[in-house]
Amino acid sequence: MSTGYALAYRLGITPWERAGEVARAGFEALLEREEAERSRPLGRALDLGCGRGQHTHELAARGWEAVGVDNIPRAVEAARSTGSSGATFVVGDVTQLSEAALGTFDFFLDVGCFHGLDADARREQGAGVTAIARPNATLLMLAFQPTPLPLVPDGVSQADVEAAFPGWQLLSVEPADTSGMPGPLKRTTPHWYRLRKSL
Repeated sequence: MSTGYALAYRLGITPWERAGEVARAGFEALLEREEAERSRPLGRALDLGCGRGQHTHELAARGWEAVGVDNIPRAVEAARSTGSSGATFVVGDVTQLSEAALGTFDFFLDVGCFHGLDADARREQGAGVTAIARPNATLLMLAFQPTPLPLVPDGVSQADVEAAFPGWQLLSVEPADTSGMPGPLKRTTPHWYRLRKSL
């Protein structure tokens, strides 16, 4: 995880949280699509790079057994102290998921974590997710496209996503709602990637 991410939490600068609130309706529609394909109970969901738990709490409120993992203790402490959704939060490294002993999962959510990693770390995250994914598990990822903009993650291409998850089928790629993002960040043209673990 980038040092800029840790610094942002120390300074209390988290523009991605506001962007998430503005784009909430679109995000909920994506979750509804996931849930429509499943029976109840929905299963276990892991929020990768959960930050202060905005999306983890949402998953738990919708009926998932939700776990959030982040390597910034300050963010995890905040996540634990807000909401009463029943979500669980763990300090851990998304590139070393086996060390966190989290169990297995049916659904993975990555909102802006993967695209901040270098190529080796992306492969490590992909391998870790694959190792704890149950059969037919799905992954929903929001990631910036590659960009030369300063002070933002480098971004990833569709090829980068597929390279990190070789045992997964790419189901869809859709442009994300950028209406809540600061002006320069809109130029990152983020996309939602949806993948399913191959049997």
